[in-house]
Amino acid sequence: MNRIRRRLPAACAVTVTIVVLAAGCSAVGTQTSAGAAAGGTSTAKSLDGSAWVLAALPGHTMDARSPATVSFEQGRAVGGDGCNRFTAPYTGTATTIAVSERVAGTQMACAPDVMQRAQAFIAALTGAKTWRISDGQLQLLNAGGAVLATLAPQSRALAGTSWHANGINNGRNAVVSLVAGTTVTLQFGLDGRVSGSAGCNNYTATYEADGSRIRISGAATTRKMCAGESVMEQEQAFLKALEAATTLRIDGNRLELRDDKGALQVGAARAAGS
Repeated sequence: MNRIRRRLPAACAVTVTIVVLAAGCSAVGTQTSAGAAAGGTSTAKSLDGSAWVLAALPGHTMDARSPATVSFEQGRAVGGDGCNRFTAPYTGTATTIAVSERVAGTQMACAPDVMQRAQAFIAALTGAKTWRISDGQLQLLNAGGAVLATLAPQSRALAGTSWHANGINNGRNAVVSLVAGTTVTLQFGLDGRVSGSAGCNNYTATYEADGSRIRISGAATTRKMCAGESVMEQEQAFLKALEAATTLRIDGNRLELRDDKGALQVGAARAAGS
């Protein structure tokens, strides 16, 4: 029986226009301004540089298996709606926020309840007019002062986390899914070492992470021979992809390692309990 391996482009985005009807034009009264840190208040002038994960959305139940996230980075709102990745321009002050209704994103199909929650989350983002911090959580409000969504601070710490790779750059400008029956893992230790299974052999390497930058080097592996040429090819591609990675993004349960050109090198899902 022939096996078919799914091939995905290393980088793709489809522009999607989402129209949200918002009633009223008046601004809400004075809000409490706050920074990205949990709890308390601060004198932050915007949400730029903060990252959040959806904690409550009126009319919808949260699901830890498909968290919705957003980070505000230099005038762009970037994240995952629980199904697809998205990005949109945004502006804001210490009390106001305006996320453009022209949202670019991927177009994967998910379960109906996940899709409905995802659409409602995007509608909340683009419909928000003001924001405030309450008990360490970010609240997005409409023009009438009603809370559209509540978000908790999102940790982006890499050390101490574990992941299962679900996409590896094959070195030929494509990201491919794993060979059937194999598991590739990444465990980022507190000691500056990353280790795990490369699908056949165990490996270890050193890593340095500083914000969104990462450097992985000095990979060493055991020397077991595994059945199937494709398994060994995958292992070599994975190790090369690790060393090619220069940037990282943690978004809820997703990890992306990319090179300086933005090409995805390794995509991974957070391991249970990590």
